[in-house]
Amino acid sequence: MLKMNPQVVLRKLQSGEIPGYKLGKDWRIEAGQLRQWLESKSNQRPRSERAKVLKSFFINGRLTHLPAARKKKRHILEEFLRRFARGRMYTEKEVNDVIAQSYEDFCTIRREFIAEKMMTRKAGKYRVSTAYRYLD
Repeated sequence: MLKMNPQVVLRKLQSGEIPGYKLGKDWRIEAGQLRQWLESKSNQRPRSERAKVLKSFFINGRLTHLPAARKKKRHILEEFLRRFARGRMYTEKEVNDVIAQSYEDFCTIRREFIAEKMMTRKAGKYRVSTAYRYLD
């Protein structure tokens, strides 16, 4: 199951690295404990799709570019949207200032907010849409 040399497994059991117990001359390992040990050693930790997208497009807290794929773009837009309080009215300058902290093309992000119905605009004032539901 481990695809390791039996002597290596024995050495890891004896040192306590792999959780197990000795019964007579044989070693026993509970399946649940073995799975936990394998997951703790795995370099392929499952991450959410949102986390993968944010890691790919943000470097040092700045957005490198807006993705073309709709779902990826939505994760990016939601990351910006989380910086705004629901129910509060924002001036265009306030919206620009918040976006500009992480991306220089604040006009595009602002337009995308309106197009995706994440924000509403009325008389130059912006508000996070109460009807909008986040992906995650």
